[in-house]
Parts: sequence; C-alpha cells; structure tokens
Amino acid sequence: MTSRRASSFRSVPDMWTHRVRSTPESFAMKQREGSGWRRYTWREADGRVRAIAGALLEMGLKLEARCAIHAVTSVEWVLADMGIVCAGGATTTIYPSDTIDHAVFVLRDSGSVVLFCDTDALADAIHARRAELPELRTIVTFGGQDRPNQRIRSLAAWEAAGRAWNEAHPGALDAVQDQLTPDHIATLIYTSGTTGRPKGVVLAHDAWVYVAEAIDELGVVGPDDVQLLFLPLAHVFAKVMQVTFIRLGVPTAVDGSMDRFLDNMADVRPTWLAAVPRVFEKAQARIISEVRDRGPVAAAAFRAALELGKRVARMRRAGQAVPPHMALAYRVADRVFFRTIRARFGGRLRFCVSGGAPLSVEVAEFFDACGIVICEGYGLTETAAASCVNSPDAIVFGTVGRPLAGCEIQLADDGELLIRSRGVMKGYHNLPEATAEALDADGWLHTGDLGRQLDSGHVKITGRKKDILVTAGGKNIAPAHFEGLLKARSSLVGDVVMLGDRHNFCSALIALDLDAAQDWARHEGVAFGSLKELNTHAAVRDALQQAIDDVNRTLPGYEKVRKFAIVTEPFTVENGLLTASLKPRRRVIEQRHAALVSSFYEGTVARA
Repeated sequence: MTSRRASSFRSVPDMWTHRVRSTPESFAMKQREGSGWRRYTWREADGRVRAIAGALLEMGLKLEARCAIHAVTSVEWVLADMGIVCAGGATTTIYPSDTIDHAVFVLRDSGSVVLFCDTDALADAIHARRAELPELRTIVTFGGQDRPNQRIRSLAAWEAAGRAWNEAHPGALDAVQDQLTPDHIATLIYTSGTTGRPKGVVLAHDAWVYVAEAIDELGVVGPDDVQLLFLPLAHVFAKVMQVTFIRLGVPTAVDGSMDRFLDNMADVRPTWLAAVPRVFEKAQARIISEVRDRGPVAAAAFRAALELGKRVARMRRAGQAVPPHMALAYRVADRVFFRTIRARFGGRLRFCVSGGAPLSVEVAEFFDACGIVICEGYGLTETAAASCVNSPDAIVFGTVGRPLAGCEIQLADDGELLIRSRGVMKGYHNLPEATAEALDADGWLHTGDLGRQLDSGHVKITGRKKDILVTAGGKNIAPAHFEGLLKARSSLVGDVVMLGDRHNFCSALIALDLDAAQDWARHEGVAFGSLKELNTHAAVRDALQQAIDDVNRTLPGYEKVRKFAIVTEPFTVENGLLTASLKPRRRVIEQRHAALVSSFYEGTVARA
C-alpha cells in the first residue's frame, strides 16, 4: 500500500500565497501582447488576483459559490481562477469550444453566479439567455467593453472595483482564505459526456494540493524549467499543469492559440511540455511528410536513421553501453535529421508528458528515437487527472507509468482499475446515485477503465469497460488497440472508430486527416479536384487498405478489421462527433452512420 502523507497546505490559496511570498519578484507567467510578451512576476500576478477576489467579495460571494470561466487559455484565465478560489468560491470550467447551449446547461446546473469570458460576442450570447439563468448575476469579459447597465463588466473595471474594496476592507480577503479547509470545493469540472449527460465533478482544494505535491515529489521539474501552457484550462489535465507551476515556481508562457503553437515553441523554448496525443500524432505526420517530399533517397535514409535511433534509445534506457560504431552512426543521424526535429520543439525539451487519451507505442518510440522523450500519464477528471505517470528515467512504453505517491491502485475481479487518493473527487454535483455508483464505501473510485499492473509497478490500460466490443463468438475486444495501431501506421487517418459489437467480424469508420492526405496525394502524384474527391479517391482507399492489412497481420483473427469506410464528415467538436477533450463520441458516430454500418453486416447474423 502506498503512503497517504499529509498535505503542506490547507488550500489552493494557501499554496498560491506561499509561492508569492517565497519568490515575489521571480518570473511567474507571460503571454503574447502585440509583437512581444507581457511578463508578470508573482507579486504582480498576486495583485491582480487579489483585485479580482476583492470584487467578488464586494458582491457578497459566499464560500463555495460557483463562478464560471468560459475562455481560451490565457494569463487572465489563471488570474480569474485564482481570484475565484482566493475569494472562497469554486471555479466552474467551460471549454472554449463548447456551444452556447452547453455553456447555458453548465451555468444553470452549477448555479454559477458570475461568468468570466473572453469576448463581447460570448458575453452577448450568454446575456441573451439570461432568462434561463436566474442565479447568474454578473458577466466579466477579459477584453470586452464595460456595460454595467447590462451587468456586463470589463475585467479592468472589475479589478479597479476590487482594489478599492480591498483598500476599504483591510484584512477581509485574508480572513476569507483563513476559513478555507482542505475539504472545501475548489473546482467543478464537467465531464465530456461521451455516453450521455455531462456530470459535474466536484474537486476539493486538497485534490489540487495533493497532485501538485505528488508531482513535486517526483523531482523531475523545478524553477529552472520553462513551460508552455497551451492546453484548454477547462480540462483537468491543463489544470494540473497550472497548480504544478504554482507549487514549483516554474516560469510559464500561457497561450491557448494552436495557430501560434509552433511560433510559441520557437520563442519560449520550453524544457518540458504537456500535450495530448493528437499533438504528437500530427507532428509525426508532418515530419514524415516533409521527409518524403525530399525524395526516395532521403526517405530511405530517414527510415534507417529512425530504426538506429530506436535501437540506441532502447539500449540507453536499459543501461547498456552503445557500441562505438553505433554511437558514431547515431551522431551522424542526429546531425542530419534528429537535431532539426528537436529544434522545431524549441531545442531544449528534456521531456514531454502525454495525457488525456492513449498514446500509441509507435508514436512514443518515434520521438524517443529523435531524442524527444514522451512520458505517458493517466488520470480522470474524477481523480484530478494525475494518478500515474512515467518518469523520464523509468519509462515503459505502452504503460501509463507508476502510481504517484499517495495514490493506491487496485484491480477488481473483472480487471477494472480502482483508484484511491486525496485527488479523488467528492462526488458528482447533485447526482447522488451516479456518485454512489462510482465511489464505494471504502473510498475507491471505480474508473471504468480496464488494466493490469506490471511487476515493475507500471500500470497498463487495456481498454474501457463501456467501449469493449463483444463479438458474436463471445470474444472481448478493446477497440483502442486497433485504433492506435492504425493511426500510427498511416498518417492519412485523422480519426478511426472500430465497430463490431455482437457481430461476427470487426469493421471501422475512418475520417481522413485532410492536411496529411493532401500532402500524401501531392507526393504520390494523385490528382484530385476537391477534398470531397480526395475522400473517395480509389488510391486513398487502397493506401488505407494496405495499412489495415499491415495492422491485421499483428492481430488475432477475431480482432482483424474486415471492412471499412471513409466518412466524408470529419470528427469535430463542433459537429458533435468529438468531445471537448477530443475523444470520439462512439455511439453518436455509429448512430450518424447507421446505414453505412448496417451495410457492412448485410447477410450476417448479429448476436442478441
């Protein structure tokens, strides 16, 4: 059993205050402003946090009252979040990509009294639905106009009011923070809703303090590092990065724009980076495409360099000496190929952390060969994300690493992974039955994920109970296995969903990565007049068939995909086929393409 050590801090504001007082003039955060960057010291950031909190207290905010943030990742997002919790409130997060209908649902279900958002357009859209939100009192815009007659305030006016209130009430803000206990609610994060109604996950202050301290205990990140934080802060994974940089004092560049991602990497030159697998998959596809465009000789040389890099990386991880001739060949490969790839990521990365979805072994080994270490981790919204993670010096690819200190792992009889730690949620907001189903009397969270633990302590996730396909012959299949292999095999694949539940063979629906598909077509000399034509081109289908055949050769018969189709509609958040955290909504996808799926199985008999 792992340790369950006590916390050093009573709350997130306690941890924030400790950081501010410890290193007040150190560089805390920066974000783009015009052609440059606006930097904040911890003291400067704290001044704005206290102003935001003061305005909340002026309006009479109660302990644990919900205040929502609906905005892209930015310094203002972090400041608003810390202002909310420092005033004793609880932050409700809404994804920037969420629809207005979903935002209204979250605001109403959570009972949020204040909404922080980043544009006038968003403020107006919510204001137009105010009749549905009787508890919403004020909307604050990060970059919008001040319209007090509509109860829409600019952040600048809000902070000015807060500073004035704090001056008139010295010590009041500190007194509120002194009332906070580890068990008070800090955050309400709504699940993506892959299988139904989104549920509000209630996370206490102690959950965030725990994950920050557990990551600190790993000893892999410190104040000498530099982080680029670009993931949506509405997601629990990014929130872990936020509390970690506060706990450890890691200078952090904050910018949620994916359009500026490569420019930011070059400017910031981070020493570590947290990202979802899709970022690494797209980077790999782009690298392969660019090498292929250099001609067959360069492509063959890169494949050889990659295989050499994988061998050298495996030997180094195993503590084996690399023979001189191999070390020399690797230095040449590094100079010709790998150094340029690392430079694209800023040239200083010591390691990356991947989370939010499974990372394929092929992608991890590709970047490992190039000298970029990706440490896969695991956690749920219900566990404040961080439960297990690979350390840079103890990676086992294909696993999510060892449990963090203070995190207990147990496997149920059916292989379901159970987790118990201070990071586990208090429950689902206003859903006692769902809470009782997920949390047992002994405090174990039933994750819904299937897994096993290796002798080394590393945890391997093998599937999700709700996603398991049971064939007509009674075989259980975790679709994520095939899906990950195919995406790693072919850059043409943007998304793939494996099907076959209750049928006598498996099938798949594939949405192309259109950028990669156009690069591929250009290289292969495949002419097409439109993206729609490319989706249906025989050469594209033949290439996908070859990739599926290659994957099938590695699988048992019952797990092979016998039929597939390319769907012309991409899987996106906007069309409802992806969750906000970019996971396919399997049931929705299958229902939307019901006729196509039925055609796969015409003349066959499904199991009841």
